[in-house]
Amino acid sequence: LSGVFPTHKGTPVVVLDVGANVDCEPQMLAQFALMGEIYSRLVLKVAKPRVGLLSIGEEEHRGNALTRDATPLLKAMDINFIGNVEGRDLYSGHADVIVCDGFVGNVALKVSEGLVDMIRGMLRESLQATIARKMGYVLARSAFTDFKKRVDYSEYGGAPLLGVKGVCIICHGRSDANAMKNAVRVAADFASSNMNQRIEEELRDVVKV
Repeated sequence: LSGVFPTHKGTPVVVLDVGANVDCEPQMLAQFALMGEIYSRLVLKVAKPRVGLLSIGEEEHRGNALTRDATPLLKAMDINFIGNVEGRDLYSGHADVIVCDGFVGNVALKVSEGLVDMIRGMLRESLQATIARKMGYVLARSAFTDFKKRVDYSEYGGAPLLGVKGVCIICHGRSDANAMKNAVRVAADFASSNMNQRIEEELRDVVKV
């Protein structure tokens, strides 16, 4: 299950898995990396996606048994693997694809959603506190509109479930009309890019991992 997160650099990062597989083997993380790299390259149009492994430190010896065992597999693959990345890199733009197991990925996703809701609420309360701040909001309305669009989950539609035959887009339980519209757009992009065929072909080449 691949989520798309906004970054400081403007180009979104693909994070997977964000909830489909909570217990993973190292070989699964290698397969996730390849599928995410293909998705970033074909759908998000990133020429040579940088793939990072989510861990608790940039050094190879950091992390748990899963991340340490997955590292040599990722190194051996024909992808632009940049090594371990940390939680802050979910939004830094340092990587274009970030790989993790579904337990860690889902926690990161839900924490991010909660943080966005909190920031929105705090901004709303702060801007309504005084007349001067209300006037400032009116003057900066376009900037706030742009901020809302960049962090709004509905702008990304839904999360593609990679590795299945056919197109499967999983939407948020609270999806509104805008989210559903963008989910249809994501599904169309997925289908027109021949994602499944490319995933099958490239996974076949690394079936040994």
